[in-house]
Amino acid sequence: MNDSHTAQTDTNSPAPASRRVSPWWRALAIFLLLVLLLGWAASASMVEQLKAQIGHLQTKVAAVPQIRHLAVLLDEQQQPAMLVTMDPQTGLLQLQRLNEVKEGREDSMQLWALDGDKPPRSLGVIESKYKTLQLPAKEAALAGVGQLAISVEAKGGVPEAQGPRLPWLFKGALVHKAI
Repeated sequence: MNDSHTAQTDTNSPAPASRRVSPWWRALAIFLLLVLLLGWAASASMVEQLKAQIGHLQTKVAAVPQIRHLAVLLDEQQQPAMLVTMDPQTGLLQLQRLNEVKEGREDSMQLWALDGDKPPRSLGVIESKYKTLQLPAKEAALAGVGQLAISVEAKGGVPEAQGPRLPWLFKGALVHKAI
């Protein structure tokens, strides 16, 4: 009777659940793992690209002129005649003509720094007839200067000790930007 009871119990009890994972679930898990790995690889690549772009842009920004001094020189009618900017990184004064006034054959225009009651200091002779030109200058040459002016002088300019001819052809305030 024991044997029949055991046999009867076995047939009446439910079959044990299969512990095998469905092949579809296994394929889905592998697929999701691959998607996760590809996402990680793509994000790591994007982070490296972003770092490279930031480095490139920082290099470009460092190369951009950092203008610290600016003047718009006006003519007798108070019209803009010359734009003067100073980039201390390059040590150059950038001059841009805003009108069509040019020197005569026997004349030169000379740029002067005006510092209150002190005598004018020459910043250089404008020798180019182009719309834009550059004059070498140190930032210290503009320290304390309140205005810039341009005079018409004999060809090649005049020595600083002699001073400029007056009246000024162009004159304007020099703006010192905060650092």
